[in-house]
Amino acid sequence: MPPTTPYPIGTPGLPWGAAERAAWLARQSVQRRYADDVLAPLQAHCPAGAECFQYGELDYQALGQGRYPLMAVRSRAWLAGRPTVLVTGGVHGYETSGVQGALLWLRRDFERYAQAVNVLVLPAISPWAYETINRWNPLALDPNRLFKADSPAPEARLAMACVAAQAPQVDLHVDLHETTDSDNSEFGPARAARDGKAFEWHEIPDGFYLVADSARPVPDFQRALIEAVARVTHIAEPDPQGCIIGEPLQQLGVIHYDMGPLGLCGAMTGARLHTTTEVYPDSPRSTPAQCNEAQAVTVSRAIDYLLGN
Repeated sequence: MPPTTPYPIGTPGLPWGAAERAAWLARQSVQRRYADDVLAPLQAHCPAGAECFQYGELDYQALGQGRYPLMAVRSRAWLAGRPTVLVTGGVHGYETSGVQGALLWLRRDFERYAQAVNVLVLPAISPWAYETINRWNPLALDPNRLFKADSPAPEARLAMACVAAQAPQVDLHVDLHETTDSDNSEFGPARAARDGKAFEWHEIPDGFYLVADSARPVPDFQRALIEAVARVTHIAEPDPQGCIIGEPLQQLGVIHYDMGPLGLCGAMTGARLHTTTEVYPDSPRSTPAQCNEAQAVTVSRAIDYLLGN
């Protein structure tokens, strides 16, 4: 149900200023360690045919926060003429299976597919948000609305620079996300308070779904991914209005966004094939392992589709 009390920071109807953003930041705390959950596994399990490298650093010490090396994994044998695949995870740090699903795929499936495609994986684009289980960065900015030129979000800006330098031509992009109950209980109300707007409550869908770019939806591609994931976990059903998170259902488990104008990560490359996953980790019908598996299966099935089409 929609929250009945105002968000505890700010004045309803008025956008936040510097004081409110500072008050929000003071409420955040480290709840898990990026170094343990991401950096250590990458160091221990970087695939033999891959190069693990640092593409930048987030330095939030001026805000009383930490410094975070940003890591990527790419095919060591990068060959002209092969299709190129980009996988992004952890744009929203609180979406755990986006990060862990990318690491699972790297550990288990990278070697098999690196024989046929060039691969670039950015598994954890927002490490501060991963540690504090947040949608935003410490500046109270959502990186996944700021993948655009001169982005004020360094997470988005550095990711775009990495992709431009390492994979200027991308054929397939899979962006790994989750939709959680906290979208309604915390992050949606916080966004509304920050922007001085009323909170728009949407029913959280129970199950996996995909968001396609309305500019290049490729329905057969999205359908192939849904069919593959349905063998791992359940697919979200629409609400009584025929929508998922307020967007009309296009086919089973698929909605559309106009990603470019929204500044979403999925529009970063303009790849012919793109999908954004949305896993529901709060479902009583799913386990964390199933959520991670759904992410990894999506990446593998997407590459299979690319190679067959």
